[in-house]
Amino acid sequence: MSLTRKDVEGIAHLARLQMTEAELAAYPESLSKILTLVDQLNAVPTGVIEPMAHPLEGEIQRLRPDGVTETDAHRKYQANAPQVASGLYVVPRVIE
Repeated sequence: MSLTRKDVEGIAHLARLQMTEAELAAYPESLSKILTLVDQLNAVPTGVIEPMAHPLEGEIQRLRPDGVTETDAHRKYQANAPQVASGLYVVPRVIE
């Protein structure tokens, strides 16, 4: 699939992106390459492939021990906060 500059301008408008002239010149080609790659991936016949229950089937995954590695430091972090109440950060109301 090949995108034009007008297509990129439309996409940028819908996404509310401001783009420079240099970006508008470069994006049609790079986005077209990405869409071509997606088309190639879609062309791969995946209907005959069984889904895997686990990516490491037949192998053992090394796991780290499930233990506490850090101490609770919320008081240290909240000491820098402008306002704290009952152990929670108090922030200005933004929705009325």
